[in-house]
Amino acid sequence: MEKIRILVVDDHPMVIEGMKAILQQISFVEVAGTAGNSFQALELAETLQPHLIITDINLPEVSGIELTARIKKNYPAMKVIGMSTFNDRSYISQMIQSGADGFLVKSASREEIEQAIPMVLDGQLYLSVDVGMNRTEKKNLQHQPVITRREKEILALIADGLTNPQIAEKLFISLNTVDTHRKNLLAKFETNNSAALIKLATRAGLI
Repeated sequence: MEKIRILVVDDHPMVIEGMKAILQQISFVEVAGTAGNSFQALELAETLQPHLIITDINLPEVSGIELTARIKKNYPAMKVIGMSTFNDRSYISQMIQSGADGFLVKSASREEIEQAIPMVLDGQLYLSVDVGMNRTEKKNLQHQPVITRREKEILALIADGLTNPQIAEKLFISLNTVDTHRKNLLAKFETNNSAALIKLATRAGLI
């Protein structure tokens, strides 16, 4: 039976060594390689073609969130699990938005990691037990709309109470462009007013 080849990405050598030590105890896993930043990770993803990438979210220069988006664009079948020291729902939400297949806290046990890997390879979303979400919350997280970076910027400004003209001026874009983005956001969140949009986006951890 072919082992699951994993690429581990983290900018802290001790975390890399700790994760390698745990993964080497799992019989069906092979550590294909390690990377200290997103640029190395993208190169190794191309050359090694791992089944799964386990990446820190807080990477220097290019975050694990952006890395995940790039990996999923270039290699849609490649699985990604995000890692963080903190159980931050905003981070988790952004990772899932970028296409991640799971999330683990760095303090996760070998047993939990061993459970998570086959689940994500099987197409299921795995969220660390420490996330503390109930089944409905996890389901909502999976099905929340995917928004672009620009839409996220505009969403934050809407939440701050800015009008369309103020947003256009702040972002140096046309009023028509702002209006289009606002309409797209309302459509994606299936609502027709800004108050409901802000409430739904806050619940999803996007603002």
